[in-house]
Amino acid sequence: MALLAHTCLANCLLLLLPLFAVVFAAADIDAYGSGFGLEKPKLRGDRSFLSTNIGIQGVIYCRSGSRLIPLRGARARVTCLAVDGRGYETAPFCIVSRLTDANGYFLATLSPSEVEDNWKLTQCKAFLESSPSETCKVPTDVNRGVTGALLSSRHLPSNKRMEWFSVGPFVYTS
Repeated sequence: MALLAHTCLANCLLLLLPLFAVVFAAADIDAYGSGFGLEKPKLRGDRSFLSTNIGIQGVIYCRSGSRLIPLRGARARVTCLAVDGRGYETAPFCIVSRLTDANGYFLATLSPSEVEDNWKLTQCKAFLESSPSETCKVPTDVNRGVTGALLSSRHLPSNKRMEWFSVGPFVYTS
């Protein structure tokens, strides 16, 4: 579990490095440029899709030759970007799915209580995180499992208790 948290943290830090470069560059420009003392404009519209719990689901397979075999015990990671109440981008944060079941099915959930007050999600992507198999542990970019699958298609059931997003299927190979 600590290894997964460490891996997720390392991946999030890799996403942060370019953000820090931009922030420091912008801070330098604002300190000496014409923008000094002006507040950054806010983003227009409510781009949040976290007014309720969200569930991100998919399936992870192992490709063995031409066959796809459900991979039990794998994990996916969901990394999100947000803006705070003043319209500033926040640091990326990530959640890791539960282990896949015998059918390769994974589920990652995010509730409003897990996100800072007044944060609005602007983008989330799902990635392959880990494979339990020593013989099938090379991630592939099938359905953007390596580069990140955008959470775009959503389903809101009539009970409105959770919004559902589906990604993948994702694939590991040997």
